[in-house]
Amino acid sequence: MEFVKSQDLLIIAGRSFQSRLLVGTGKFASGAVMRRAVDASGSQMVTVALRRVDLDNPRDDLMAALAGGDFLLLPNTSGARDAGEAVRLAKLARASGLEPWIKLEVTPDPRYLLPDGVETLKAAEILIRDGFTVLPYMNADPILAKRLEALGCATVMPLGSPIGSNKGLKTRDAIGIIIENSAVPVIVDAGLGAPSHAAEAMELGAHAVLVNTAIATAEDPTGMALAFKLAVEAGRRAFLAGLPQQREAEASSPLTGFLGK
Repeated sequence: MEFVKSQDLLIIAGRSFQSRLLVGTGKFASGAVMRRAVDASGSQMVTVALRRVDLDNPRDDLMAALAGGDFLLLPNTSGARDAGEAVRLAKLARASGLEPWIKLEVTPDPRYLLPDGVETLKAAEILIRDGFTVLPYMNADPILAKRLEALGCATVMPLGSPIGSNKGLKTRDAIGIIIENSAVPVIVDAGLGAPSHAAEAMELGAHAVLVNTAIATAEDPTGMALAFKLAVEAGRRAFLAGLPQQREAEASSPLTGFLGK
């Protein structure tokens, strides 16, 4: 058990993480509730929507609640409608003193918040050239994933289902193809509404998952954060143990080979 914990590290752009659960910070009732949930999750990478914080204000409620945490603050460009807007937000985050890591989101569709692959590619190319470590949110498109990887993105982050929908892994087959073909970590992002969804993604071979709404809107966010932490660990261990793939029924207790003895 300790071997898995200490040696099975998530490596992104040369940086090591023990936790494979990323946590978002939106929709919590308060900064204090959010911080307790983040701590319970064990997450070492916490996303912050740049449009929801005042990076120049040291008393900003969200940033104050996150102060002193043992995790990487990962700013995201949530709300950006095109590549130019996403790039501007990323540069503002870096200018404020945050590390040049960015969760790239370009979502011109206000209803379903689906990512724009063309604009995401444009923004990723600009940001990588400018020295950013880019983690792009994307549709579960295997071809787009390879294009983003070829540009130099540190991960790819395909959606399980639309943001905030809590519908789970509706894109399972496409994510499986992305995992099979990817040379960078695959982080399932968006739509995971229950710990079982996170476990399913990890059992499939995803390297990590990102969860926000399901934790933030739970009756007990701290308890739900812990449940997701345990589910991610269980799913990862199951994957490493080698889940059997069997399409046809096979008796677990054979009826031949021993009755004549």
